[in-house]
Amino acid sequence: MYEQISANKRKTVVLIVLSVLFLGGIGYAVGLVWFSGPAGLVVAGGIAIVMSVSSYLYGDRMVLAASHAREVTEEQEPRLHNVVEGLAIAAGVPKPRVYVVPENAPNAFATGRDPAHSSIAVTQGLLDIMDRVELEGVIGHEMSHVVDRDILVGTVVATLVGAAILLSEFVMRFWWFGGGGGRRGGNDNNSGGSPVQLVLFAVGIVLLVLAPLLGQLIKLSVSRNREYLADAQGAMLTRYPPGLISALGKIRDAPHAMRGANNATAHLWLEQPSRVPGSGKTTTMEKLFSTHPPIEERIKRLQEM
Repeated sequence: MYEQISANKRKTVVLIVLSVLFLGGIGYAVGLVWFSGPAGLVVAGGIAIVMSVSSYLYGDRMVLAASHAREVTEEQEPRLHNVVEGLAIAAGVPKPRVYVVPENAPNAFATGRDPAHSSIAVTQGLLDIMDRVELEGVIGHEMSHVVDRDILVGTVVATLVGAAILLSEFVMRFWWFGGGGGRRGGNDNNSGGSPVQLVLFAVGIVLLVLAPLLGQLIKLSVSRNREYLADAQGAMLTRYPPGLISALGKIRDAPHAMRGANNATAHLWLEQPSRVPGSGKTTTMEKLFSTHPPIEERIKRLQEM
């Protein structure tokens, strides 16, 4: 179990570094295509800073509002509050605020910039079909996201990649529809260029065109890796992997689809909200572009713990 946790953490660090390099690469490509010198890196960094600060301060509120989550009291949901409080004590973190999302599909997510400012939300459908042991498995998974500050990791990666994609799309649209035609900071009297310059220019164009696809793959890789890690740590927190295994099985077999599925927040949920109800099989393309690993693979890893 500990080897799996360590391996997942190393992979996450690699993916974060890759996100930073991706933003730098896009910034450099913008500098080659549109600006002069390092100007593209400066613009990319500025966009990333603005997006990071706003996401850090207000990201959790936006996620809860987008999910139509409502905060519930101990009197309204005593079992849920009891489970959240017990696992928060076991994890050594303040008790998160507790929310319920009016959805029939069983699912859950955690949000917040740190354990002191965290929230855990579950759907009404999850509360309806989970017994206490299964509910503890789900909350243990989400509590692991809180302890590991996964929402902050997701925000950092999404912000870096998002800044790169935003910058590339802006430049490419202005290039095609604004009559682009050449680098603004270059020498307009020089109609040619060395072979190396032409090659770098071509590479910059290709990178800008592929930026949305490459960025999405990076974000999805981070999301899937964090889900494996939260499964392992959640099972360790509850000390009963069969609880989460059973919960994932019920989620896989549930007949309801989420009505409020949102691509922007899909990576936060326990299971991909756009999943086809009752579908246990995953195609190769779905594995590549899914925000979550296949449930069967997650169950298999838990069973091997």
